[in-house]
Amino acid sequence: MKILIIGSGGREYAIGKKLLEDNTSISLYFYPGNGGTKIIGKNIDHIHSTLELGFFAKRNAIDLTIVGSEIFLLDGVVDIFQNFGLKILGPHYLAAKLEVDRIFAKYFMKKYGVRTPEYKVFSSYEKAINFIEKKNNTSLAIKANGLASGKGVLLSHSKNEAKKALKTIMIEKKFGNSGNKVIIENFLKGKEVSIISIFNGKHIIPFLSAKDYKKIGENETGMNTGGMGSIAPNPYMTKDLWNDFKKNILNPTLVGLLSEKLTFFGFIYFGLIIFSNKIFLLEYNTRIGDPEAQSLFPLMESNFLHIIHSSFLQEKVTILWKKKYSCCVVLSSKGYPGKYKIGKVIKGFNNLIEPFYIAGADKKDKKWVTSSGRVLNIVGTGNSIEEARNKAYDKVKKIHFDNIYYRNDIGF
Repeated sequence: MKILIIGSGGREYAIGKKLLEDNTSISLYFYPGNGGTKIIGKNIDHIHSTLELGFFAKRNAIDLTIVGSEIFLLDGVVDIFQNFGLKILGPHYLAAKLEVDRIFAKYFMKKYGVRTPEYKVFSSYEKAINFIEKKNNTSLAIKANGLASGKGVLLSHSKNEAKKALKTIMIEKKFGNSGNKVIIENFLKGKEVSIISIFNGKHIIPFLSAKDYKKIGENETGMNTGGMGSIAPNPYMTKDLWNDFKKNILNPTLVGLLSEKLTFFGFIYFGLIIFSNKIFLLEYNTRIGDPEAQSLFPLMESNFLHIIHSSFLQEKVTILWKKKYSCCVVLSSKGYPGKYKIGKVIKGFNNLIEPFYIAGADKKDKKWVTSSGRVLNIVGTGNSIEEARNKAYDKVKKIHFDNIYYRNDIGF
């Protein structure tokens, strides 16, 4: 069986490793992939467009494609592949708007009664500034409307901070055209929760809960990143909160998807926050989360490919999980998510014990070197969060490269 995985990060490498662990006979292809994916599969070169990628998949009889990166969803990769008669796991262009168009997602939530923080939408910088001036609550989340690599949310706790955030997004265009419109949302201070699920066109089947650490600095300070670590399961997700999630988030989401004919075969990521003992939805993603995937796959007992096949058959499956905990620590290049240097030799790599995932590293002249902002995902598992965390950081201490940076508080 030939499987193509689209993306270039630790998540795509993790998807590939899990598939191979469960099914040793499959052949993996990655586009564009990274230094790790070309060890467990084949990276595709000389492709310059999503359409060309579709031609490649058709010509090489790819049996299944899994979309990891949101960039390709915006390009309509699922629609193109489906037009070629190819099996692909991911949302068609209209359904992908739940992720790539935050305003669309907010209207969807409001229409179907999905619990989410109060918000206002603005396309005018002046009107947004006037709204801030009149608002008593200054704890706000200011969000660029479109894609921003997980970094398009700026938090403010004063009017000056809010104005600065608006200027950054709407005037300076830090996130490009994604800043043409903004959402100004009440900031809810609480514990964040990530729940990845698989959607088969009839049912939404949730995975274990996870917790993502998005900020670059310890104690959740500094700029947003694509994720500096994660733990699973999330220790704050009680049975009551799971019931609240299903009643006020998952079920109305399913009703909305079916009513709006936004059905597809793929993943839905619920970015949540616990506030006043209730679950609120902050955002949807229509793919597997990174680095949540890297903490979840080591705990998944079920065959991942069987889960995927069951989704295409619209069967409601039970996903089995190890009764353990997982902690993923992201090693990055200092300067990320801003400017950083690459090409730094990674020492200790060959002595790493599984599980770990390659995100931004490549092998040159028989040496592993850094090739991106997020370099390695180091994972520990154990019978408690503490044991998993200790194992992860023990492994982290064995890795060295110039300008290495990681948070020391993942899992605390």
